[in-house]
Amino acid sequence: MDKEIAGFEERLLSLVTMELQQQLTLLTTVPRIGTKTALFLIVISDGFSKFETAAQLCSYVGITPTIRESGSSVRGRSRISKVGNKKLRNLLFLCAFNACKHNKACRELYKRVVNTCFRRERLEREEDRSKKLAFIAVSNKLLKKCLAIAKSGNPYDPKYISVLKLI
Repeated sequence: MDKEIAGFEERLLSLVTMELQQQLTLLTTVPRIGTKTALFLIVISDGFSKFETAAQLCSYVGITPTIRESGSSVRGRSRISKVGNKKLRNLLFLCAFNACKHNKACRELYKRVVNTCFRRERLEREEDRSKKLAFIAVSNKLLKKCLAIAKSGNPYDPKYISVLKLI
């Protein structure tokens, strides 16, 4: 089974490199996005041609928060939708876990989300939830970076600051 899986992965890599080699190399410039995750992103999103905005892609993957409420009195905790691809969500979560250790921007986002949630609720069980919430926020950020890099055609630059264009 392992040999067959490795054979399929090699075949997939060769097919993607024939068609979308530039996107694959650009996506692997993002810190902690590996070849498997980049391949999976390219295959699932059809070379990022299916999506115009990052919100569409995040919703497709299933890492956008959904609000659960009924009327004005019943309000549930907001959670991720989990409608999208489970495997891709798992890969992004693992990349986010690794990026929080090695990527400065992701580490700052993680700390900011954990500290904000921890101030709100002081229970020990809630601390674990806030960490998971922070990892989802980091994976959302990584996914948005991947889309921006694939659409712009520029490699990852940690010092890049987007400029809002006034019309």
